[in-house]
Amino acid sequence: MNRLLQGDVGSGKTIVALLSSLIAIDNDFQVCFLAPTEILAQQHYNSLNDSLKNININVNILTGSSSKKDRVKLFSDLKGGEIDILVGTHAILEDIVQFKNLGLSIVDEQHRFGVAQRAKLWKKNTPAPHVLVMTATPIPRTLAMSLYGDLDISSIKELPPGRITTKTAHKYD
Repeated sequence: MNRLLQGDVGSGKTIVALLSSLIAIDNDFQVCFLAPTEILAQQHYNSLNDSLKNININVNILTGSSSKKDRVKLFSDLKGGEIDILVGTHAILEDIVQFKNLGLSIVDEQHRFGVAQRAKLWKKNTPAPHVLVMTATPIPRTLAMSLYGDLDISSIKELPPGRITTKTAHKYD
């Protein structure tokens, strides 16, 4: 799979990613969840842990500010297959980050990563993992990738029931 999932903010893209992750884990694969900023990576990490708190799934996080001590244990656990989902930033793309059996790579706000950076994820496993990229705002390069057959598209066109309407305001001082 090499798929773009597009939908408005709050439309449920992360839930789709979580369900896809559970399928991969159920088939003995690991999942990588890449976010462009530490704040977004932490939000995904917290959200996944909240959603999976009653299930025996090990979620961990790797960012540029992860301590050396935490990294050493994380690298060992990841290579040993003890981590099911690794959430993180560009730090995941480092060569030292090795998975036991990466089956699914999820990239949020994929337009914030270059082609070479995303390609590093494909090289983290043989065979290459499935790729799910998510965006609320597809840019021309993303649309071109889908038009020329490199990327299939799925769209979430409706908002979940009960979602609070987002209000945007500009205030002057």
